[in-house]
Amino acid sequence: MKKYFLVFVLLSTMFSCEEDVKIDFFEENIESSKDADVSINFPKAKGNKTVSELINNTIQNYIISQTNLSEDSLTNLSIEDAVTRFNTEFKNFKTDFPESSQKWEAFIDGEVTYRSPQVISIAINSYLDTGGAHGNTNIRFFNFNPNTGELYTKNDLISNIEGLSNTIENQLKENIKSDSEEPIEDFFFGKDFQLPESLGYSDEGLIILYNPYEIASYSQGIIEFTISYNDINSFLNIN
Repeated sequence: MKKYFLVFVLLSTMFSCEEDVKIDFFEENIESSKDADVSINFPKAKGNKTVSELINNTIQNYIISQTNLSEDSLTNLSIEDAVTRFNTEFKNFKTDFPESSQKWEAFIDGEVTYRSPQVISIAINSYLDTGGAHGNTNIRFFNFNPNTGELYTKNDLISNIEGLSNTIENQLKENIKSDSEEPIEDFFFGKDFQLPESLGYSDEGLIILYNPYEIASYSQGIIEFTISYNDINSFLNIN
């Protein structure tokens, strides 16, 4: 009887831990159009307090940094504070250049692209236009440990960087060859192949995404493709 009791206690502890680290997401929306046009949508974690706070702080700090036009590192700001600051910068711009018809824009949209017991992947798409020839678009993936809320590093995710790099490079070359509209003649600006700044997970496979200027000129836009997990599982620590 004592043996069965111990088993029951262990199982109860395991199930309790699973409940503790359960994380759900809801959408947060912040909009402002009185001064600059600002629209920010992002997934906000809820559930285990420690885990959800780590995830939320990482996402919110990144969003704040995307609206920061100064070289200062902003700390202890909310996203609402960052929007107010962005609007103030725009009003200062209008004061200095009253003849300009430019209205600043900041559009940020985030979504959970993948969830499993091993990884939560969130993509944040940012578009900022504060004048110039064109606005700037940037997409970044954040891969979280669902049990701790901490960000995985590339070394956490990848067991064989050389093997994965070779597979991605071959696929990239195939995609470039098949692009008959505007093929890239000199990607990475003459440098050796490089992994993208961030990799994302989806149900279909690993998302490979290069932002403008990361691999080619702005006119090439974002270069994105997905590699099936079946082709790269042997190179990954986390599938």
